Amino acid sequence: MTVSIEQCTSMRASPEVVWRAVEDISSHPRWMRDAVSVEFVTDRHEGVGTEFRCLTRIGPFTNRDVLKVTEWIPNSAMGIEHTGVVKGTGRFTLEPEPDGTRFCWEEVLRFPWWMGGAVGERAAKPVLHRVWRTNLRLLKEIVERS
Repeated sequence: MTVSIEQCTSMRASPEVVWRAVEDISSHPRWMRDAVSVEFVTDRHEGVGTEFRCLTRIGPFTNRDVLKVTEWIPNSAMGIEHTGVVKGTGRFTLEPEPDGTRFCWEEVLRFPWWMGGAVGERAAKPVLHRVWRTNLRLLKEIVERS
């Protein structure tokens, strides 16, 4: 079993402006409340092949997520692969709208057995939905202020 989550929001800013806010991976903890810190493990800090560790925290639970950028289309999409304890994929997509940009965040995650496996995934889904809804609200605030 896996956790599959998709959250979308519309932002009053062009895809170029939204992309500038998300392409700087090191700044993600500014708007991702579950991301505590980002540490690059490659010399690259953008583009396909970039690898980094992200310390995440939700409530009392922490995890050092290991991520690799698998897709990088400026102003359009960023894809990642979770290669640490929690496995899966994630993707940001940006689509122009008449008044700005439609930004979507999709994740498909698999938890290890010792994190509760399928039971942990079911319990995590509503929590992750809430966290990512807040994250997108914060990103929208940052983007629309710029």
